[in-house]
Amino acid sequence: MQEIENRKLAVLIDADNAQASICSELLAEVAKFGIASVKRAYGDWTTTNLKGWKPHLHKHAIQPIQQFAYTTGKNATDSSLIIDAMDLLHEQRLDGFCLVSSDSDFTRLATRIREAGLTVYGFGEKKTPEPFISACDKFVYTEILRRQIEKEKVDESENEDLKPIIISAIDAVSKDDGWASLAAVGGYINKNVPSFDPRNYGYERLGKLVRSLKYIVIEERRSTVSSRVHMFISAKDA
Repeated sequence: MQEIENRKLAVLIDADNAQASICSELLAEVAKFGIASVKRAYGDWTTTNLKGWKPHLHKHAIQPIQQFAYTTGKNATDSSLIIDAMDLLHEQRLDGFCLVSSDSDFTRLATRIREAGLTVYGFGEKKTPEPFISACDKFVYTEILRRQIEKEKVDESENEDLKPIIISAIDAVSKDDGWASLAAVGGYINKNVPSFDPRNYGYERLGKLVRSLKYIVIEERRSTVSSRVHMFISAKDA
Protein backbone atom coordinates (compact mmCIF):
# COMPACT_ATOMS: atom_id res chain seq x y z
CA MET A 1 0.00 0.00 0.00
CA GLN A 2 2.82 2.38 0.87
CA GLU A 3 4.43 1.72 -2.51
CA ILE A 4 1.20 2.60 -4.33
CA GLU A 5 0.70 5.78 -2.30
CA ASN A 6 4.20 7.00 -3.21
CA ARG A 7 3.97 6.42 -6.95
CA LYS A 8 4.66 9.59 -8.89
CA LEU A 9 2.13 10.12 -11.65
CA ALA A 10 1.70 12.55 -14.53
CA VAL A 11 -1.91 13.56 -15.08
CA LEU A 12 -2.27 14.70 -18.70
CA ILE A 13 -5.73 15.98 -19.64
CA ASP A 14 -7.05 16.36 -23.15
CA ALA A 15 -9.36 19.26 -22.24
CA ASP A 16 -11.11 19.02 -25.61
CA ASN A 17 -12.28 15.51 -24.73
CA ALA A 18 -12.78 15.65 -20.96
CA GLN A 19 -15.40 17.13 -18.66
CA ALA A 20 -14.33 19.97 -16.36
CA SER A 21 -17.25 19.29 -14.03
CA ILE A 22 -15.68 16.08 -12.70
CA CYS A 23 -12.22 17.51 -12.12
CA SER A 24 -12.35 17.17 -8.32
CA GLU A 25 -13.63 13.59 -8.53
CA LEU A 26 -11.03 12.77 -11.17
CA LEU A 27 -8.12 13.88 -9.03
CA ALA A 28 -9.57 12.08 -6.01
CA GLU A 29 -9.60 8.90 -8.11
CA VAL A 30 -6.01 9.52 -9.25
CA ALA A 31 -5.00 9.81 -5.58
CA LYS A 32 -5.94 6.13 -5.14
CA PHE A 33 -3.13 5.21 -7.53
CA GLY A 34 -0.41 7.61 -6.39
CA ILE A 35 0.70 11.23 -6.22
CA ALA A 36 -0.15 13.59 -9.06
CA SER A 37 3.34 15.05 -9.42
CA VAL A 38 2.53 16.58 -12.82
CA LYS A 39 -0.89 18.02 -13.68
CA ARG A 40 -1.38 19.50 -17.14
CA ALA A 41 -4.41 20.25 -19.30
CA TYR A 42 -4.06 20.75 -23.06
CA GLY A 43 -6.19 22.85 -25.36
CA ASP A 44 -6.64 26.20 -27.08
CA TRP A 45 -7.33 28.41 -24.08
CA THR A 46 -7.91 31.46 -26.27
CA THR A 47 -11.30 30.05 -27.32
CA THR A 48 -14.54 30.03 -25.33
CA ASN A 49 -14.90 26.26 -25.67
CA LEU A 50 -12.75 25.59 -22.61
CA LYS A 51 -13.94 28.40 -20.33
CA GLY A 52 -15.53 25.83 -17.99
CA TRP A 53 -12.08 24.50 -17.19
CA LYS A 54 -10.51 27.74 -15.98
CA PRO A 55 -11.79 27.81 -12.37
CA HIS A 56 -10.79 24.16 -11.96
CA LEU A 57 -7.28 24.83 -13.23
CA HIS A 58 -6.70 27.40 -10.48
CA LYS A 59 -8.38 25.37 -7.75
CA HIS A 60 -6.39 22.19 -8.42
CA ALA A 61 -3.11 23.75 -9.57
CA ILE A 62 -3.38 22.24 -13.04
CA GLN A 63 -1.02 23.82 -15.55
CA PRO A 64 -2.81 24.86 -18.77
CA ILE A 65 -0.78 24.11 -21.89
CA GLN A 66 -1.70 26.38 -24.77
CA GLN A 67 -1.97 24.79 -28.19
CA PHE A 68 -3.39 26.71 -31.12
CA ALA A 69 -5.40 24.83 -33.74
CA TYR A 70 -3.14 25.51 -36.70
CA THR A 71 -5.15 23.58 -39.28
CA THR A 72 -8.84 22.81 -39.46
CA GLY A 73 -9.54 19.12 -38.95
CA LYS A 74 -6.16 18.40 -37.35
CA ASN A 75 -5.94 17.96 -33.60
CA ALA A 76 -2.84 19.85 -32.52
CA THR A 77 -3.80 19.36 -28.86
CA ASP A 78 -3.24 15.59 -29.16
CA SER A 79 0.20 16.09 -30.67
CA SER A 80 1.21 18.52 -27.93
CA LEU A 81 0.12 16.13 -25.19
CA ILE A 82 1.92 13.20 -26.81
CA ILE A 83 5.18 15.16 -27.20
CA ASP A 84 5.07 16.25 -23.55
CA ALA A 85 4.33 12.69 -22.44
CA MET A 86 7.36 11.35 -24.29
CA ASP A 87 9.56 14.08 -22.79
CA LEU A 88 8.35 13.16 -19.31
CA LEU A 89 8.86 9.48 -20.05
CA HIS A 90 12.48 9.99 -21.05
CA GLU A 91 13.17 12.04 -17.91
CA GLN A 92 12.65 8.76 -16.01
CA ARG A 93 11.34 10.35 -12.82
CA LEU A 94 7.76 9.07 -12.93
CA ASP A 95 6.11 5.75 -12.10
CA GLY A 96 3.04 6.12 -14.28
CA PHE A 97 0.74 8.26 -16.38
CA CYS A 98 -2.93 9.17 -16.13
CA LEU A 99 -4.29 9.92 -19.60
CA VAL A 100 -7.61 11.73 -19.48
CA SER A 101 -9.42 11.55 -22.80
CA SER A 102 -12.07 9.64 -24.73
CA ASP A 103 -9.96 9.84 -27.90
CA SER A 104 -8.44 6.75 -29.49
CA ASP A 105 -5.51 8.84 -30.77
CA PHE A 106 -3.70 8.11 -27.49
CA THR A 107 -3.70 4.34 -27.98
CA ARG A 108 -0.14 4.16 -29.25
CA LEU A 109 1.05 6.55 -26.53
CA ALA A 110 -0.40 4.27 -23.86
CA THR A 111 1.24 1.18 -25.32
CA ARG A 112 4.59 2.99 -25.66
CA ILE A 113 4.53 4.06 -22.02
CA ARG A 114 3.73 0.52 -20.92
CA GLU A 115 6.55 -0.82 -23.09
CA ALA A 116 8.86 1.36 -21.00
CA GLY A 117 7.66 -0.41 -17.86
CA LEU A 118 5.40 2.32 -16.49
CA THR A 119 1.75 2.02 -15.52
CA VAL A 120 -0.97 3.73 -17.55
CA TYR A 121 -4.31 4.72 -16.06
CA GLY A 122 -6.93 5.87 -18.56
CA PHE A 123 -9.96 8.03 -17.80
CA GLY A 124 -12.72 8.61 -20.32
CA GLU A 125 -16.39 8.27 -21.15
CA LYS A 126 -18.05 4.99 -22.07
CA LYS A 127 -17.88 6.05 -25.72
CA THR A 128 -14.08 5.67 -25.58
CA PRO A 129 -12.90 3.27 -28.34
CA GLU A 130 -11.89 -0.19 -27.15
CA PRO A 131 -8.29 -0.02 -28.46
CA PHE A 132 -7.44 2.87 -26.11
CA ILE A 133 -9.13 1.13 -23.17
CA SER A 134 -7.21 -2.09 -23.83
CA ALA A 135 -3.93 -0.20 -24.13
CA CYS A 136 -4.20 0.97 -20.50
CA ASP A 137 -3.41 -1.04 -17.38
CA LYS A 138 -6.56 0.33 -15.79
CA PHE A 139 -9.37 2.35 -17.36
CA VAL A 140 -11.98 4.28 -15.36
CA TYR A 141 -15.23 5.41 -16.96
CA THR A 142 -15.78 9.02 -15.93
CA GLU A 143 -19.54 8.50 -15.73
CA ILE A 144 -19.06 6.77 -12.38
CA LEU A 145 -17.26 9.85 -11.06
CA ARG A 146 -20.21 12.12 -11.79
CA ARG A 147 -22.54 10.86 -9.17
CA GLN A 148 -22.72 9.28 -5.76
CA ILE A 149 -23.54 5.71 -6.67
CA GLU A 150 -26.30 4.12 -4.65
CA LYS A 151 -25.65 0.61 -3.51
CA GLU A 152 -28.53 -1.11 -5.20
CA LYS A 153 -28.94 -4.64 -6.42
CA VAL A 154 -27.45 -5.40 -9.81
CA ASP A 155 -29.97 -6.10 -12.54
CA GLU A 156 -28.22 -9.07 -14.09
CA SER A 157 -30.37 -8.89 -17.23
CA GLU A 158 -28.87 -5.46 -17.96
CA ASN A 159 -25.30 -6.58 -17.23
CA GLU A 160 -24.92 -9.65 -19.40
CA ASP A 161 -21.24 -8.88 -19.87
CA LEU A 162 -20.53 -9.37 -16.17
CA LYS A 163 -21.09 -13.13 -15.82
CA PRO A 164 -18.46 -14.27 -18.35
CA ILE A 165 -15.93 -11.90 -16.75
CA ILE A 166 -16.47 -13.34 -13.28
CA ILE A 167 -16.74 -16.98 -14.35
CA SER A 168 -13.64 -16.90 -16.58
CA ALA A 169 -11.65 -15.34 -13.74
CA ILE A 170 -12.75 -18.06 -11.32
CA ASP A 171 -11.83 -20.74 -13.86
CA ALA A 172 -8.42 -19.18 -14.36
CA VAL A 173 -7.35 -18.88 -10.71
CA SER A 174 -9.38 -21.54 -8.87
CA LYS A 175 -7.94 -24.65 -7.28
CA ASP A 176 -8.92 -28.17 -8.32
CA ASP A 177 -11.99 -27.95 -6.09
CA GLY A 178 -13.35 -25.00 -8.07
CA TRP A 179 -12.89 -22.42 -5.29
CA ALA A 180 -10.91 -19.21 -5.77
CA SER A 181 -10.01 -16.40 -3.40
CA LEU A 182 -11.75 -13.12 -4.12
CA ALA A 183 -8.37 -11.35 -4.12
CA ALA A 184 -7.05 -13.66 -6.85
CA VAL A 185 -10.21 -13.21 -8.92
CA GLY A 186 -10.00 -9.42 -8.60
CA GLY A 187 -6.34 -9.42 -9.57
CA TYR A 188 -6.98 -11.54 -12.65
CA ILE A 189 -9.86 -9.32 -13.80
CA ASN A 190 -7.88 -6.13 -13.33
CA LYS A 191 -5.08 -7.51 -15.52
CA ASN A 192 -7.37 -8.71 -18.29
CA VAL A 193 -10.29 -6.25 -18.33
CA PRO A 194 -8.85 -2.72 -17.87
CA SER A 195 -12.30 -1.07 -17.77
CA PHE A 196 -13.72 -3.34 -15.06
CA ASP A 197 -14.87 -1.51 -11.96
CA PRO A 198 -17.54 -2.65 -9.47
CA ARG A 199 -18.92 0.89 -9.56
CA ASN A 200 -19.97 0.32 -13.16
CA TYR A 201 -22.51 -2.13 -11.71
CA GLY A 202 -23.61 -0.02 -8.76
CA TYR A 203 -21.26 -1.30 -6.04
CA GLU A 204 -18.25 0.30 -4.40
CA ARG A 205 -16.36 -2.95 -3.78
CA LEU A 206 -15.93 -6.23 -5.62
CA GLY A 207 -16.97 -8.19 -2.55
CA LYS A 208 -20.34 -6.46 -2.38
CA LEU A 209 -20.87 -6.94 -6.09
CA VAL A 210 -20.11 -10.66 -5.88
CA ARG A 211 -22.52 -11.10 -2.96
CA SER A 212 -25.33 -9.84 -5.21
CA LEU A 213 -24.74 -12.43 -7.95
CA LYS A 214 -27.08 -15.42 -7.96
CA TYR A 215 -24.66 -17.65 -9.86
CA ILE A 216 -21.87 -17.33 -7.28
CA VAL A 217 -21.40 -19.33 -4.06
CA ILE A 218 -19.49 -17.61 -1.26
CA GLU A 219 -17.47 -19.14 1.56
CA GLU A 220 -15.58 -17.20 4.22
CA ARG A 221 -12.44 -18.82 5.59
CA ARG A 222 -10.33 -17.72 8.52
CA SER A 223 -6.61 -17.56 7.88
CA THR A 224 -4.47 -20.17 9.63
CA VAL A 225 -1.74 -17.61 10.35
CA SER A 226 -3.86 -14.63 11.39
CA SER A 227 -7.35 -13.73 12.51
CA ARG A 228 -8.32 -12.32 9.12
CA VAL A 229 -11.26 -13.76 7.24
CA HIS A 230 -10.88 -14.23 3.48
CA MET A 231 -13.66 -14.60 0.93
CA PHE A 232 -13.61 -17.53 -1.49
CA ILE A 233 -16.03 -17.89 -4.37
CA SER A 234 -17.14 -20.57 -6.78
CA ALA A 235 -19.61 -20.81 -9.64
CA LYS A 236 -22.86 -22.56 -8.69
CA ASP A 237 -22.69 -24.89 -11.64
CA ALA A 238 -19.09 -25.80 -10.92
